[in-house]
Amino acid sequence: MKLFPRSVRRGIRVLLFSAISACPAVNSLHAANPIVVGSKKFTESYVLAEIAKRALENAGVKAEHRQGMGGTIILWQALRGGGIDVYPEYTGTITEEILKKPGASTDEIRRSLDTQGIGMTPDLGFNNTYALVMRRDIAAKLGIKTISDLRAHPELKFGLTHEFLDRRDGWRPLSTRYGLKNTRVLGIEHSLGYASLANGDIDVKDAYSTDAKIAQYNLVTLRDDWLFFPQYKAVLLFRKSLPQRAIKALNQLAGTISEARMIQLNAEAEHTKDYARAAQLYFGGHESSGGETFPHKLWRWTSRHLELTGISLALAVLIGVPLGILASRGGALGHVILGGSGAIQTIPSLALLALLVPVPFFGISARTAIAALFLYSLLPIVRNTASGLQDIPRPLRESAVVLGLTSRQRLQKIYLPLASRSILAGIKTSAVINIGTATLAALIGAGGLGEPIISGLNLNDHATILEGAIPAALLALLVQALFDFLDRVLIPRGLRLRRQ
Repeated sequence: MKLFPRSVRRGIRVLLFSAISACPAVNSLHAANPIVVGSKKFTESYVLAEIAKRALENAGVKAEHRQGMGGTIILWQALRGGGIDVYPEYTGTITEEILKKPGASTDEIRRSLDTQGIGMTPDLGFNNTYALVMRRDIAAKLGIKTISDLRAHPELKFGLTHEFLDRRDGWRPLSTRYGLKNTRVLGIEHSLGYASLANGDIDVKDAYSTDAKIAQYNLVTLRDDWLFFPQYKAVLLFRKSLPQRAIKALNQLAGTISEARMIQLNAEAEHTKDYARAAQLYFGGHESSGGETFPHKLWRWTSRHLELTGISLALAVLIGVPLGILASRGGALGHVILGGSGAIQTIPSLALLALLVPVPFFGISARTAIAALFLYSLLPIVRNTASGLQDIPRPLRESAVVLGLTSRQRLQKIYLPLASRSILAGIKTSAVINIGTATLAALIGAGGLGEPIISGLNLNDHATILEGAIPAALLALLVQALFDFLDRVLIPRGLRLRRQ
């Protein structure tokens, strides 16, 4: 820190204080860890996870729910790596996608999971199989009742979820088994597919047999007449290292949910936009107990968002400015620094998160989101620091040499203050970009303002999406205003006068 002039050091301290210390959620990194229940990005998984969370809490075990963390492989890796402790899964998915043992019996599944330190509850009481659905009027008009009937209609447009497109029990083997040669296949998010089906943008989509939207949109489920899909009995997977009372509480949920009951709970969640309310209905609640209020949820989302962006930005400042100083000197090292930080910026944010998840120490955690945001923050800071130093006029450099200052003194007392406007602009750019990019952290259960956005996408509810989108936009504006204030406080007066 002593490398920087006093005004820059003061600015870094202000950034650290305002972005990190003011955020109470930072203490959550060191708090006692509750049992973490994960869920996939569809309504039923959210509801089952809330039921598991409530069951644990009723047994006196502290628990939290990380919503909509992704698909099967992400949740499975998180469970094995300790990023989560419990999540809802289906037997067909376990045999086909996780264990790669199609047709394995329940005992074989348990033995295979046991070798990896994972336990499985008895099934919860219902089978939620994959299905293909169509609008009822279109299916009746074309005389389509079964999946095999689709062979006579290659003109139909399919909208399938990305996971279903890649699964071993998904589109490719299904189309091969039934001889479906349709080439009009689009990848689409699960809940958005229902709206596209209703609007006529697609004709067929994959669904889960307990989806409440099947009845809501008056769709027809095509019969799997060649029995392609296996049984998808709902279960809970958990780490066997959990306390025995927690495992007992999860096992007590076995056989308590029928298919009709699950459809009802899914409908309740989508109608009220409240997964906890649906879980309460399962436990016999009829009136809303209030649950977590919106102001409390907003504070929780925002504080975690500030935590992620604040820590990552502070790290980027502490590392990016020195890298920018080195890059400003040119040569091979400068090209490597600028080229490397630029290359990182070209990696899609979702891909970067996915690449970091399997890396030891990271996994499904806030650390992964912070690391990804830190890497994305580097380029503007490094580039602006380097260009700000390189743009210092030669006469000023020569004057500093004539004064007899050492290279360290020239950097600290002359060059960095002159480049401070450019450096601060780079930090400001990184901060604003981070606010928006941090919404993706919710995809790996790191929380933040992305939580309501992902939940709203699942529910196809614009109001829920705006609960996250509007605060994120306002937060970006506040951060921009903060940096405008810092510009007045930190930039040397002479530089500000010259700008005016």
